Amino acid sequence: MAIPAPTDDEAEAPGLRKIIHVDMDAFFASVEQRDNPELRGRPVAVGGASGRGVVAAASYEARRFGVRSAMPSVTAKRKCPELIFCKPRFDTYREVSQQIRAIFRHFTPHVEPLSLDEAYLDVTEDIRGIGSATRVAELIRARIREETGLTASAGVSYNKFLAKLASDQNKPDGLCVIRPGQGAAFVQSLPVRRFHGVGPRGAEKMARLGIETGADLAAKDADWLRAHFGSFGEYLYRAARGIDLRPVRADRIRKSIGGERTFFEDISAAPALRDALADIVEIVWSRIAEHQARGRTVTLKLRYADFQIATRARSLPHFVSGRAEFEALAAELLDAQLPLPMPIRLMGLTLSSLEGAEGEERQPDTAQLSLL
Repeated sequence: MAIPAPTDDEAEAPGLRKIIHVDMDAFFASVEQRDNPELRGRPVAVGGASGRGVVAAASYEARRFGVRSAMPSVTAKRKCPELIFCKPRFDTYREVSQQIRAIFRHFTPHVEPLSLDEAYLDVTEDIRGIGSATRVAELIRARIREETGLTASAGVSYNKFLAKLASDQNKPDGLCVIRPGQGAAFVQSLPVRRFHGVGPRGAEKMARLGIETGADLAAKDADWLRAHFGSFGEYLYRAARGIDLRPVRADRIRKSIGGERTFFEDISAAPALRDALADIVEIVWSRIAEHQARGRTVTLKLRYADFQIATRARSLPHFVSGRAEFEALAAELLDAQLPLPMPIRLMGLTLSSLEGAEGEERQPDTAQLSLL
């Protein structure tokens, strides 16, 4: 594979960080297709195929039919009758993830994993003498393909926000570079739905306010954004200008680990709620196991149809002993709320009070299942 030469602007931007965001392409589904040749080129979903099962990941062949992660399996099957379901193999996904992280650490010690399939890398310090962040990203993608048989997309820029946007720009198996001086223009050309943290409901609210693109957002001042979006408005003000000062934190201590699922239709029946909880336990426990985390507090989050949020927590005097106890505590928290006063549109679970996580609690480190 030909590797691009260093660019002039990379060499002439002293003081700017060089950040790479690497995101594996349809990771769980791609591993299944790699390991079973009969699945290659066919629409594949990882998740439960029956009852209230949910899609944890979908191959690009399945995505062409509108199949998406976090979609109920019955909906996915209706959209794509030829869809093949695979039971998740989280032990295998973790092994592959460790291979990929070893590749990252060959190029930099500054690696901040976000999940099994994505991470930020700070390559400002050129420890291999490669000379270009773009070349590093290409070398990483080439080694991932060679050593795992999988493809990855990468974004290269001077901050985390832009690098993450860039990695999604040319998927699958693509590379996008946002160079110094290009960030604001790039962001302002995008629909606001592409901004991390802006969900469907947030995008709908923005549309009602006349905001469809990053340029529309950049036209609003900070006071206006705070008035309409609260503290989130400060993030939106910076994001619309391509500003992000967060460092890559290889030594980041997690305060909590969790996940949440937004439903396509509000649910309230006890069997459906318990099935949904089981799906979330499956995903969240895989993240807990990945990080070898131990915690004492389990929190259940419910967002009702009227957007009110309720949280219920249970803390133990000892660390949660394993998946069975985590699942049992989550079930107790849910059962204590039944029957619900109204249907819910979102459910989440978090494990907190983690071992070694001292000091003030921060925002729970959760990720929506639709990001898998």
